[in-house]
Formats: sequence, C-alpha cells, structure tokens
Amino acid sequence: MNQFKKIASAALALTMALSLAACGQNNAASSTSSGSASASAGNPYKIGLLQYGQHPSLDNCRKGFLEGLKEAGLTEGTDFTVDYQNAGFDDNVDSQIAAKFSSDNVDMMVAVATPSAVHCFAAAEDKNIPVIFTAVSDPAQAGLDKGNITGTSDALPVDAQLQLIRALQPAAKTIGIIYTTSEPNSVSTIAQYKEKASSYGFTIDAVGVTAQSEVTQAVDTLISHKVDCFSNLTDNNVVGVLSAVLEKTNEAAIPVYGSEVEQVKNGCVAAAGIDYYKLGIQTGMMAAKVITGETTCDQLPYETITEYGTYINSDALNAMGITVPDNIAKNAVEASSVETAA
Repeated sequence: MNQFKKIASAALALTMALSLAACGQNNAASSTSSGSASASAGNPYKIGLLQYGQHPSLDNCRKGFLEGLKEAGLTEGTDFTVDYQNAGFDDNVDSQIAAKFSSDNVDMMVAVATPSAVHCFAAAEDKNIPVIFTAVSDPAQAGLDKGNITGTSDALPVDAQLQLIRALQPAAKTIGIIYTTSEPNSVSTIAQYKEKASSYGFTIDAVGVTAQSEVTQAVDTLISHKVDCFSNLTDNNVVGVLSAVLEKTNEAAIPVYGSEVEQVKNGCVAAAGIDYYKLGIQTGMMAAKVITGETTCDQLPYETITEYGTYINSDALNAMGITVPDNIAKNAVEASSVETAA
C-alpha cells in the first residue's frame, strides 16, 4: 500500500510539472503575438524610434508622434517604452541602428524621414516587425507602400508654393532648388516642380548633391546663376544646414522659401507648407491602432496630410524688400506665432 502511494504521488507531481510547463509556453507565446497581449502581461510594448537626423521639422515629427500615442490613451512606461536613436544624417549609422532594433526584437519600429523608413523596413522584413513611418513624401517611390508598413506622407503642395512665390515676386523667372540625388522624396518633388513651373512662368534651376557637405557649394552655384529665389524641399541634407544656406543667400539678397513652418521660423521668407507636429500626431494615432491590436500595418493604408498653411516671416520679408499682397496677408500666419511642444 505504501509503495502504491509513492507511485501515485510521483505521477501526480509529474502531471503538475508538465501542466505548468505547458502553461508557461502558452504565456510566452501570447506575450509576443501582439502588442496588446504584451502590455496586458505587464510587458510594455517596445518601440524602436529611429530619426534620420536632428532638425526642427523632424524633431516636431517625433514629439508629435509621442503626443499622438498619448491622445490615443497610451502611457509611456506602462503601455509602451521607446528606444529613441538619432542617425545624425549618416546612412551607415541609420542602417546599423535599424539592424540593432531587429536584433533587440522590438515590437515596432518607427522611422522619421525616408532614409530611416527604408532601413527600418529592410531590417524588419525577415521578422515581420511592423514599421510606422512619418515625413516620407512619396512612399510609393521609396517602396514603402506594401507590406507590414504604414505611416504618414508629407507630400508638398507644389502648386500652392509656386502660386505663393509668384504672388510675392511677380517679376521672378528662375527658382533655384538644391536636392539630394539619393533621396526619393526630393527626386519625386523636383520632378513635380519641373512639370508645373512653366504654368506659373518659372524655370527651375536644380542642383543635386550627394552629401550634406556639398550643400553650401550648391548654394554658391545657384547664386552665380543669378536665380531670383530659392525654394527648399523637405530634403534632410539641405534643411540640416539651413542656417549656413541662409547666411549665403541673405548676403546675396536672394529670398529663400521654406517648405514648412519651422524653416520659416528659422529665416525663410515664407512657405506654403505643413505643420510637422500635427503630422507626428497623426502618425502616433495610427501607431496606437496597431499597438492595441485594432488593426495591422498591412491593413492600414498610409495617409497623406492634406491641410497646409501659408506661413510668413515678416522680418525676413522686409529685409528682402518683399511686400505681402493683402489677399495673401489676410490668411497667412506669422511663423513666430506658431507654437509646438517643447
């Protein structure tokens, strides 16, 4: 009888051990199957956030993204954590950071600007990690419109910008534009400028660069060509050294038009452009839907911001001797009055 009890006890212990092991495996599997499961198990959703470089436009995207998650009801530290990395406009560093996110098995990669989006998507693809991008002007051109990826496009209102330049400089003939030849956003937008410019009586003098170090030389080239003004894109290499660009153009008394509010705040005369903080909020709201399991990236088409404003810098305009027509002035916003999160 005692021997029988020993055998029965041993069998019961083995059964319990196997049951606990199976339970543990099920819990482990459920914790990685979706963001909501991870959070409910007490493990915050891990976001790897890669920003291509630091300038106000991209900074506003990042800040807006975090605000969007907050507005969606998610709390940092409880529902999600963020590993924020900045590539410093270096493509090799950009690629290395994306690969590190993949090896760290983050639950989501968030990319600010096209180069970072391309690198994150490449690093995430084998593991099917969802990728959310922002500040990508032409997702299709960059190959970011299919797969486990979505986000927001900052496609520029080219017609509105050309109309604004014509209104402020009625006699202008040539617009100078500097762009990075390897950045799909810029290549795509240059093509739009060239296609549309003649309808507004302009020609486009475009100079391509391959690195940020070439931008100021390109400025000198366009000044020597006697362009009537410059129009910036959302080109990261150009915007990253905007102060150096403006130093040269101000000395030559050539106005520079920005592509969004921060560029106008920093000294461009005006812009028909978007608010990148709002773009970031829109991106964060989309990411929240993926994190909570409401949808997946491949079921959520990327969104293009459609609202844009006319921003002016009165000091810069006055320095260039440009008067804003009444019909523009009544709807324009002084850039210095536009506030974003600190």
